[in-house]
Amino acid sequence: MSILDRVKAALPALPPAEQRVAKLLLADARSFASLPVAELADRSHVSKPTVVRFCRSVGYDGLADFKLKLAGSVNEGVPFVHRAVDEDDKPGDLIVKVVDNAVAALLQYRNDAASHAFERAITALSASAEQGKRIEFYGVGNSGIVAQDAQHKFFRLGVATAACSDGHVQLMSATMLGPGDCAVIISNSGRSRDLIDAAEIARKKGATTIIITASGSPLATLGLSPGQVLLAVDHPEDFDRYSPMVSRLLHLIAIDILTTGVALRRGGELRVTLQEIKRNLRSKRYAS
Repeated sequence: MSILDRVKAALPALPPAEQRVAKLLLADARSFASLPVAELADRSHVSKPTVVRFCRSVGYDGLADFKLKLAGSVNEGVPFVHRAVDEDDKPGDLIVKVVDNAVAALLQYRNDAASHAFERAITALSASAEQGKRIEFYGVGNSGIVAQDAQHKFFRLGVATAACSDGHVQLMSATMLGPGDCAVIISNSGRSRDLIDAAEIARKKGATTIIITASGSPLATLGLSPGQVLLAVDHPEDFDRYSPMVSRLLHLIAIDILTTGVALRRGGELRVTLQEIKRNLRSKRYAS
């Protein structure tokens, strides 16, 4: 269900003031996505808090979250290809639009990423590495590819890691986790049943789950449990309509931040090992 469909379905149950906000949205969704809250309130003849309450009533964290998702919904682009391009774009247009779209999302994530959540995640991963505990990476589909990349990065840090993209293997792996272990769960939508089941099992077994997904999703809710970590990654890319592009970049960035943080915590001894790895890899090159 799209955002506009969701608002239409919720309209009869909303209070009269919030219904006026909803009708303004349905009349001109593109303008709604770009107007400031004061202008939205004025046009709806309601207070500014009422605009925010409307956004929460239809299932979003607030106005900023709602407008972010709305922008991805109303700026259609080419469905199932890319949200920022048009059918008749030339290669030069594609370069500018695709790169600008990615850069804008990365800058937004830089501003929104919660440093305290990354601090907790890096601390948990570093403790697992130092104690010789297990670190598992779970993802399915495109997120499974990110999980493999994460496993490769942590493998180079001398950490015992594994990446699983099969739902049955994830359940078996999560069942064998215990206190001190970490399960890093990556999902674009946050609605994959396999990943939610694996996260629940890992949490019950006493492992720390580090969840990289969209805020407000069912999987993100698990990350808010005591002792767990949510690394929220939000973007305007509708996962039901477009191939994951920006979302995959943001997930890879989150993994890079975690890898770098753990590497710094492990200190100089690790750097000696990394230097030796580079030296040994040079012998595999055909030309210097």
